[in-house]
Amino acid sequence: MAWRVELSDSAARQLRKLDPQIAKRLLTFLRDRVAGLEDPRSIGEALRGKDFGDFWKYRVGDWRIIADPGDGVMIVTVIRLGNRREVYRR
Repeated sequence: MAWRVELSDSAARQLRKLDPQIAKRLLTFLRDRVAGLEDPRSIGEALRGKDFGDFWKYRVGDWRIIADPGDGVMIVTVIRLGNRREVYRR
């Protein structure tokens, strides 16, 4: 059972601003590692706090993917992409 990965508008804009090699690495991770899983939460980590409480993070080197794996639906929506130093800031 495969999941479909969607990028939010803001995540797509952030992806376009990244270096092409980094963008390719993040997209490859989403396509090859996350989309093919039975449960995308198995390799991610739940976030805590009032701003990110419902979201999960995926680590790709120094980069983070903040996503919302839907309950009962086969879609993982990517909310934010960025370097680990900046991705959690408002």
